[in-house]
Parts: sequence; structure tokens; C-alpha cells
Amino acid sequence: SENGTGCVLSSSSEFPEGFFTPQERKDGGIVIYFIIILYMFLAVSIVCDDYFLPSLEIISECLGLSQDVAGATFMAAGSSAPELVTAFLGVFVTKGDIGVSTILGSAIYNLLGISAACGLFSSVVSRLSCWPLFRDCLAYTISAAAVLAMISDNRIYWYESASLLLIYGCYILVLCFDIKINQYLMKKFSPCCTCFTKAMEENTEQQPLVGWREESGPLICQQSRTDSGIFQDELDYSQLSTSLHGLDEISEDHPNVFTMPEADMKRILWVLSLPIITLLYLTIPDCRRQFWRNWFMVTFLISAAWISAITYVLVWMITIAGETLGIPESVMGLTLLAAGTSVPDTVASVLVARKGNGDMAMSNIVGSNVFDMLCLGIPWFIKTAFINTSGPIEVNSSGLTYTAISLICSVVFIFLAVHLNGWKIDKKLGTICLVLYLVFTVLSILYELGIIGNNPTRVCGN
Repeated sequence: SENGTGCVLSSSSEFPEGFFTPQERKDGGIVIYFIIILYMFLAVSIVCDDYFLPSLEIISECLGLSQDVAGATFMAAGSSAPELVTAFLGVFVTKGDIGVSTILGSAIYNLLGISAACGLFSSVVSRLSCWPLFRDCLAYTISAAAVLAMISDNRIYWYESASLLLIYGCYILVLCFDIKINQYLMKKFSPCCTCFTKAMEENTEQQPLVGWREESGPLICQQSRTDSGIFQDELDYSQLSTSLHGLDEISEDHPNVFTMPEADMKRILWVLSLPIITLLYLTIPDCRRQFWRNWFMVTFLISAAWISAITYVLVWMITIAGETLGIPESVMGLTLLAAGTSVPDTVASVLVARKGNGDMAMSNIVGSNVFDMLCLGIPWFIKTAFINTSGPIEVNSSGLTYTAISLICSVVFIFLAVHLNGWKIDKKLGTICLVLYLVFTVLSILYELGIIGNNPTRVCGN
């Protein structure tokens, strides 16, 4: 955050001191930090794959949620837990703008970077539905515009933060009637959305998340939004081979996490990750197993807490490593730190995209950004309405115009790119998103360094 001298405090000031001195890090201690970073990436993937996504599947089954609604609500909330923690720290602990900068700064990565990862790291081409993406992009555009309008005068009042909560409440209300709204819009606008209507009619005969058919080349998962739930009432688990997490028949218990894989590479990773596997096994009930199946909400909450803790350590290590290597603060914030805080979203989205659940992956990507806006509204509202009612919260909104243009352009681009790509996630879409993300990042770095525009950012002490 800026102070009276016009400089910006280093990101490392938001974290505890490292366990090596700067000189020790330069003499080789930095290797330990990189090992911890890689291990934290592995830990996040284990939490998401073994606990977070299975609990999400059971929640979706019990509530009868379609996959995109599940992605935009529970999945987005759980994987965005680090941003919520960061926002509370920024408002109540550090008294700085870490919450605003982290959430707005990582928005471009969330939209373009994770979309690129889903396309490039998935061997399955997933079809997308028109309404979920339009719904989430519209909600995010409204939320981002509201936040940007609030911080334009560098002050946040209680009624402004309350409006953020109201916007998110309206978004949840729309999700509650999602299927009916989708069917109404498809009928209303069928003349101009013939391709989407045809795709929906083709998918009507397919069970949700069940059945693969081969088209010219890659496999494409056929999904339906004509049913309100991920699972049909009368289906058993043997028919759900392509469900969100691929659980086996309910009569058979899931293999124990301590079962050693057969493949050599997986066996090496399993041995390396054995400490984190053991720790998670002792602290999180495995709802894939019949004994813990009814504890799925506990699994969801504890796994979200673990995701937050691991992400905190990950961002801490990345910050110190970047500072040791002399990477400029602006470059760190727009690249490594943005990617670090979004690791849970990236891992969760890629995992479900590889299962062919494109709607859930995209709804998590955009829905996480909508939830991030709520992450700002909650601590702002608590502080202005209940703790410090005498005045507004002071925030810094430098670079607001460029941020606004970048957010709006990225949302519009994602929607148009998916439309022009035939409403599917594939490697071509991933490559395009990656290239555009790199362009946005380079332009943002040039702006922060003062090469573009006249607002250079200087780190205190440099």
C-alpha cells in the first residue's frame, strides 16, 4: 500500500521473515524455497483430487445441482478461500490494499491463464453451453464494474460494500432458478441461437455426465442441461464412469490412499507426497469411502481450509524467492503471485476439464472471480457497518483505468473466443488464451514500470 513517501511497500512485508537471511538465500538457500514451492503445488493437487472435488460431487448430488451451478457456487467458494482470507487480512490486519490488489490483479490470470491451462492440459474436448458462460460473464462484469466504481474515489462506505453483497445475492437467486431461466431463454432467442438450441436437442437423449461419443478426432463429452441435477435419481455409480470424479460403484469402497500406484512415475510421486498424504488422511474424512460418505460437508470445509493454508505458504515462498532473485515487485504481482493465489482454481478447473466437464470448469473460472468480488464486500461491510462506523475505509486505486479496461476486455474476449471456437474447450482455445494472457501481462508490466503511461511504481527502500 502507498504511504506518505509515494512508494509501495514490498509484498514480503505482508509475510513473516523467511528462515534464511538474504545472503544465505543467495548462497544457495533459495533452492529450499523452490523445493517447498513445488511441494505445495503437489499438496494442492492432492487435496483437490482426493478430498475437495469428491465432496463437491456428493454436495451436487444431494442438492440436485447442474455441473455449471456447482462450479459457480461451491467449487468457486472452496477454491477461492485463499482470496477470502487475503481480503480479511488486508482489511483487519495489514490495513493495506493487499486484498484489492490480489483479487483485481489475479483476475486476468483467472480468466485467461486458467482457460489456457484447461485447453492445453486436457486431452478431452469438452462442449460448453451458451447460458452458463453468458450468465457468469455478465455477473462478473457487473461485479467488477461495481468494485471499480466504489474504489474510484479511494473510499469505501457501508452502503457500497452492502451493494456488493446484494449483487452476489441476486447472482445466487439466478442460480436457484438456473434451469428454468435457461429453458426460457433458449425458447425466446432460438431464432438467433439456432446452433445452441440444436446442441441442446442433440444432448437431450444423453444422460448428464454419462456417455462419450467419438467425433472427428478427439472424444467429446455429451452433456445435458435439460435436467436439474448432475445425477439421475435411479442411476447407480456403475453408470457414472465419467462423473465429476469418476467414483466407482457405491457397493465397493474406494481404494485406500496408502495403496501404492503401479506406474513408476506415479510411484515416485506417491513416495514423495507420502507425508502430505498421511497428514491429510489424519485430518480430513475421506467421503469417497462408505464410512465417511455422510461427512461430505466436513470434508468440503476442512479441505477448503487446507487449500487456504497451503496457498498461503506457497505465495509466501514465491514472494521471498522473487525478492531474492531481484524480480521487480510489479512483475511478481502480475505473474507469480497472481498464479500462486489462483493455484486451487487452476488445479480444480484442469481436473474437471480432463473429465470432460467443460461447463463446470468454465463456471469455476468465472464464478471464482464473482466470488472474489464478494470476498472484498464481506470484510468491507463488517468493518464499515459494525467495527468502524465513524468513517469509510481508505483504499488506493492507482492504475484503476487500466485495470478496468483489462478486466472488461478479458471477459468479452473469453466469451467471443469460446463462441468462435464452436463452444468447446480444446488446445486451440488454450493456445489463444495463453497468447492473449502473455500480451496482457507484458502490457501490464510495462504500465507498472512506467514505460507505458506516467505512473511508475517504486518499492520503498529501492
